[in-house]
Amino acid sequence: MKLLRLNALSFLICAFALSADLSSSLAGAQSAQISKPSATGTEDEMIGLPDTPAGKALGEFIRAFNTGDLETLKRFHRERGGDEENARQDIGFYQESGGLRIHSVTRSGQFEIEVLAQMKKGERWVSFAIGVGPQAPYEIADIRISPASAPGAKSVARGASTEPGKEKLSEAGLIERLNAMINKSVADDSFSGVVMVAKDDKPIFQRAVGLASKSYNVPNRVETKFNLGSINKFFTKVAIFQLIEQGKLSLDDAVGKHLPDYLNKEAAEKVTINHLLDMQSGIGDFFGPKFDATPKNRIRAIKDYLPLFADQPLKFEPGMGRAYSNGGYIVLGAIIEKVAGQSYYDYVRERIFKRAGMENTDSYEVDAITPDLATGYTRDSSGVRVSNVYTKPARGSSAGGGYSTAEDLLKFTIALKNNKLLGADQTRRILQGGLGVAGGAPGINAALEMDRRGGYTVIVLSNYDPPSATDVSQQIRKLIDRVNNKE
Repeated sequence: MKLLRLNALSFLICAFALSADLSSSLAGAQSAQISKPSATGTEDEMIGLPDTPAGKALGEFIRAFNTGDLETLKRFHRERGGDEENARQDIGFYQESGGLRIHSVTRSGQFEIEVLAQMKKGERWVSFAIGVGPQAPYEIADIRISPASAPGAKSVARGASTEPGKEKLSEAGLIERLNAMINKSVADDSFSGVVMVAKDDKPIFQRAVGLASKSYNVPNRVETKFNLGSINKFFTKVAIFQLIEQGKLSLDDAVGKHLPDYLNKEAAEKVTINHLLDMQSGIGDFFGPKFDATPKNRIRAIKDYLPLFADQPLKFEPGMGRAYSNGGYIVLGAIIEKVAGQSYYDYVRERIFKRAGMENTDSYEVDAITPDLATGYTRDSSGVRVSNVYTKPARGSSAGGGYSTAEDLLKFTIALKNNKLLGADQTRRILQGGLGVAGGAPGINAALEMDRRGGYTVIVLSNYDPPSATDVSQQIRKLIDRVNNKE
């Protein structure tokens, strides 16, 4: 099982918000105590966590995570349905964060919980959420981490006085702050990649820092292609809605209508396209023992991913739960291929990338010679940055792993909101006023935001571990808020 480690945005498509029925009230909930290590490393601070499957899982995770010990994390994930890759990702985040201090529970349900936490390094704040399966042994379905404001922080109303250092910004001031912020991230080696900010579809800031190849000392450039992680899921979503517009699909179609030979017959009969899009299918992930045992050079097509998970039983009744599912988006890719009569890669290249003018976007194969392609760098257990080449399949998929540039992603947002990819009705349906997507994996982090009301688009692409890009995008949003509040 691959767990999503980072969301940067409040309305993510790739990571999906916690389910709408997640209770915000903790009244009457029994509490379990979790030790919260203090700055000195002692466990003298306590916080009450709900005595629910999700609350218990969160407590166990934080205790394991704050040890910073790889073997402890491996044991935790084995017991909770995960694998060693999950533990290695946790170690990378531990080295970035120095551990987490839990401040408060912000939302809680039986199978999902969200807390506000502070990183020990740099004292940044994050929203930390865990989702578990609806049945014992309550395996972890996903872990989500997103930047958050410190407790009690409030936005400044128009016309109100500002705190020292929080004055309203001009656009020139925004650019000055962006450069200073990026300089700091380069100095502490927390970011490597490209940052672009556009206003009314025109770039007002572009900058590349760090190295695309440490082996050959090749710098990142604005034109460098970066792995997008799960941002590709949004391209898949657009493709599905294109086929719906063409009358070839319906959200209520069962998987078996288009994939009659799908290995899990229950899934074929019960899971709909809408379940797949909304992460309510109960289908699991393609990451796991089968993926680990498969030579990565053999995973080059959508059909190569299906045997890694399609025969597994559903984790819950479709529509009755929500769990992040890379497998579900592989199934969507297979449906696109069947309905369109061509490979997923050809379909999105012709119907999305070409229409939008995205000439430097594709699911490039890792062993092909592709100019201006960034190598991803993750931290090993000792904290040293190493190439992520052995963590990736030979080619990305409808669930993620394609590449793009900042310029191409800006072109995508422009084409989408101008109804060049979908009709007006479907465009409104999937944008709902804005767009926020992100992706993250070892050596991969990307964030794309478009605020149609404010007119700003933020694109941050990184070849470092999460939260390298999403931290930067969060800081940019705070600066943009100060510009938008300018009288």
